[in-house]
Amino acid sequence: MRVFVTVVCVAVLLPLSAFAQAPLAGPLTLEQVLELAEARSETVAIAQAGIRRAEGEEIRARSGLFPQLNVSVSYDRSLASEFEGLFDDASLGGTPGGDDAGLEELPFGRANTWRLNLALSQNLFDSGRIRAQRQIATAGRETALVGLTSSRAQLLFDATQAYYNAALSDRLVAIAEATLGQATATLQQTEAAFQAGTQPEFEVLRARVSRDTQNPNLIRQRVNRDVALLRLKQLLDLPADAQIELADAMLDNVAAPPAVFASRVLPIESTITASDPVQAVLRTPVPQADRAPVKQAAATVSLREASLASVKAQRLPSVALTTNYGRVAYPNNFVPTFDRLNWTVGVTMQVPILTGGRQRGDEVVAAAEVEAALVQLRQVEELAALDARSALAELIAARAAWEATAGTVQQANRAYEIADVRYQAGVSTQLELSDSRVLLQQAEANRAQAGRDLQVARARVALLPDLPIGAGGTGQGGGQPFTPSPAPAPQTPSTPQNGGVQLRNAAAPAGGAQQFGGQ
Repeated sequence: MRVFVTVVCVAVLLPLSAFAQAPLAGPLTLEQVLELAEARSETVAIAQAGIRRAEGEEIRARSGLFPQLNVSVSYDRSLASEFEGLFDDASLGGTPGGDDAGLEELPFGRANTWRLNLALSQNLFDSGRIRAQRQIATAGRETALVGLTSSRAQLLFDATQAYYNAALSDRLVAIAEATLGQATATLQQTEAAFQAGTQPEFEVLRARVSRDTQNPNLIRQRVNRDVALLRLKQLLDLPADAQIELADAMLDNVAAPPAVFASRVLPIESTITASDPVQAVLRTPVPQADRAPVKQAAATVSLREASLASVKAQRLPSVALTTNYGRVAYPNNFVPTFDRLNWTVGVTMQVPILTGGRQRGDEVVAAAEVEAALVQLRQVEELAALDARSALAELIAARAAWEATAGTVQQANRAYEIADVRYQAGVSTQLELSDSRVLLQQAEANRAQAGRDLQVARARVALLPDLPIGAGGTGQGGGQPFTPSPAPAPQTPSTPQNGGVQLRNAAAPAGGAQQFGGQ
């Protein structure tokens, strides 16, 4: 039997282990990432367990409406008794067949005693206690449901951020590698010209320094990519050494909303295409009652009010109907016959008279909790309105950054090609070529960053009704911002030209830089 169980366990666990270690087939799309993250999330599983717990609380609260029936069976073996021999015929001096002949059948001092009892109780009047308890349980279940929705939305948003952070990191690595390749090609051309006697040694040194300064940037971007991928694997519950590839390479010229969020975000984006985006945000209606934090705060108010009602009901009387039915046996041997009967019916009423101030204290505490819950509800509504405006403003900023970078990469690439031709023809300096290379690198990085910010802002707006307040309002930590390596010349510009923007997450506050990895 043990061998059979071992074989079955091995047969079941080996495929699962192989699946966990095997690389995922094909590039991962955002939809696949979200599906895997939700299926393997511990947070969602905990929230689902909270719903089952709340349902159990509802069942327990509702049970007070129905009769309560208990059965008990007991057996007692008397080893010694003060009544032993007291009612024997001989000790009483009676004669067989006399009036005292049946006294030995009395239950006193019997060696074996069996009891079978049935106890039934039914609440007749409880002053609203059960109703209040059911309201508390219902509010708890509503809170658990909102918690599950909020946990799921937060997970989807975190997975979306991690996905686009990883895609952006991979794109920045490709940009750094391309920049290093361009600097290496320039160094080779300069060395060849130096050997031919057309370039001085100074130009060779400048080209070598320009090439070598790209290596630390490439190393840093590769580390950032590894960290971003580790964060994504953690959300997908994959081993750290799992091989994954992303379908989105941040190369699209037109950043369409992800299909999973398109139905929610497109109607919202269509309302903020006015000439003045800020006024469009202010005029956009934001329903607060649909926000998960508002629902949760409202459920808390209901729970506190039900708790106050339950506490007030404690000072009123409660009435219950009780009945006890019991069979008793005193056999001379071990086997019972249950030939004796006890059956009682009664009504019980409980009224608190003196509680030493406990009742009053409980009511004061419950009333204070209701007041605090109401104030917290108003606070959550205000914060939810501010959070919604902030999410819309971030979406507008991300769209503006994306549109501002349109065409910049093509222009910067064309400028670099011209500078490279001019340098090879000997009509320009290496400084001009380095400046063009830095501008191209920064334009490509800004374009990729703008695409990432736009998709993350869209995901936040789409998930906004279910997200906690403030989720995704800042740049995500876990890495260093991308900063192109400057050329060795002091006059290298530090800001992009041709419509470029500084590399900063549109979702971050002013002055904040994009960070990889997530919280």
